[in-house]
Amino acid sequence: MTSPILDILEQRSLMQDCSNRAELAALFASEPVTAYCGFDPTADSLHVGHLLPVVVLRWLQHCGHRPIVVLGSVTGMIGDPSGKSEERKLLDESLIAQYKRGLSAQLGKLLPSTANNPVQVVENGEWLSKLSMVEYLRDVGKHVTVNAMLAKDSVRTRLENREQGISYTEFSYMLLQSYDFYHLYTAKGCRLQLGGSDQWGNITLGIDLIRRKSPEGSPPAYGLSIPLLLSSAGTKFGKTEAGAVWLDPQRTSPYKFYQYFLNTRDDDVVRLLKVFTMLPLEQIAALEANLVAKPEERGAQRALAREVTTWIHSATEAEKAERASSVLFGGDVTGLDRGTLLEIFGDVPSVDLPKSEALPNLVELLVKAGATDSKGGAKRLIEGGGVYLNNIRATGAQQTVEEKDFLDGSLLILRSGKKNYFLVNRA
Repeated sequence: MTSPILDILEQRSLMQDCSNRAELAALFASEPVTAYCGFDPTADSLHVGHLLPVVVLRWLQHCGHRPIVVLGSVTGMIGDPSGKSEERKLLDESLIAQYKRGLSAQLGKLLPSTANNPVQVVENGEWLSKLSMVEYLRDVGKHVTVNAMLAKDSVRTRLENREQGISYTEFSYMLLQSYDFYHLYTAKGCRLQLGGSDQWGNITLGIDLIRRKSPEGSPPAYGLSIPLLLSSAGTKFGKTEAGAVWLDPQRTSPYKFYQYFLNTRDDDVVRLLKVFTMLPLEQIAALEANLVAKPEERGAQRALAREVTTWIHSATEAEKAERASSVLFGGDVTGLDRGTLLEIFGDVPSVDLPKSEALPNLVELLVKAGATDSKGGAKRLIEGGGVYLNNIRATGAQQTVEEKDFLDGSLLILRSGKKNYFLVNRA
């Protein structure tokens, strides 16, 4: 009835821990399974490092199962200690509301609902905010031992740091997450929770809470964790010297997003094709063979960048980013907007030509831009065929520069030789 989803996840290195794998595989084979993953609104956008759980939800939906996205409107106010060496700063409600709107829009785009398989997006404030302290202690805390909580890695690591320790607030986080799972199990028939490998302790605590609170004979709940993604150099994926690679185009432009994946190392790219794309494994194997035979073509990297940028931004943005990337190798620059051009050529020498001034001819422009120090040198460059305006070879030393040559009405790309670029800004 359904695809062997666990086999898919294993083949693509998207599964680390799984409770009762054989039982869960049988459940997947017999009926559509409802599964959830939670996202706390700690920023108004996800970044690339958050993508793996979304990828798994995407595969579940693709195979006919029913994903639920939980926005942690309450747990986001508490702070998850998992993977953190010190206490998180508490966020106020107005900031969480802002972040929640951003994540909701983003996740709705990444996991679009279909007519027969809608993705549910819910907030845990719908049920957690209704719990009184007494109910919380009686209905949740009574079923979880402190011994079990202390044994979890997220707590034990913090307790070993005597200077930092862990507050009761963060210590309670795993109980709230466990109750999320219990509520979705009882209210929506959710049988599976997903999360990063650092969430495994919280996930198993939720499974145990469901077992303890449910009537005898109730169907079991399951958990599945996703491995932490590291580069071959051992660094956390999704980080650059400039910071995180965000999914929000206002934070990380589609061009820079595309460039991040295009610059993937050869020894990482095949793994990332399996993880981040839905390309068939046979096609990925062909890309791997091409990578070995013709590494200079970077076909695997281009496929990775194109697929992920299309998913996150759109096919149009991926095409624009791909075309923009070709500009540095002499590609067509027409149609690129000012923002993209500035990103591509932001580090090259530039010269301003105020609109109040008359335009120089090409020889004068080469001198003004610093491509050469004399008009004679400029003429020799042009006559040797080594000068380009907007990646089109100059026709001769008498060529003029006109207003229509400026891209997006304000920028002109001047090139001398293969790699000496200059940006001319008509301010």
